[in-house]
Amino acid sequence: MDSTELQRHFLDYISTLFREGFLDGQFGQLQLLQDESNPDFVIEVVSLFFDDSERILNGLTTTLEQQNVDFKKIDAYVHQLKGSSSSIGAQRVRNACIAFRNICEAQKVEACLECLEQVRQEYLLIKTKLRALLQLEEKIIAAGGIIPMITDFS
Repeated sequence: MDSTELQRHFLDYISTLFREGFLDGQFGQLQLLQDESNPDFVIEVVSLFFDDSERILNGLTTTLEQQNVDFKKIDAYVHQLKGSSSSIGAQRVRNACIAFRNICEAQKVEACLECLEQVRQEYLLIKTKLRALLQLEEKIIAAGGIIPMITDFS
């Protein structure tokens, strides 16, 4: 595939991610911050999101497995993940976190475990989709092209 074809594929793919609610305009804002002086900005931010999310999900799992669950700690973890996902535009993860925080107020372990599973599933989906997007970016650059800028975030 030449760079023009890859760029078209990139734009189609990212449009689908926006349309299906995986990403929102915040991701587009991140892309606008990437330039020649910081060409790996998006990759670095997304990698940090992956690392933070894995740490938080592990913390949530461990905390929910305790004999006496600390719901304030659960809420703090979910709040962190909601902030992380919001900062990169991972809309479906953020929405799952909002639902989780609402359930957490009821302090029911089973309901929290169900929410954790939903958050984990949304995280794994966006992780897979963002990895594919970043690999597409790498192919565009390797083919001598530039990453197209998204201007319409709908």
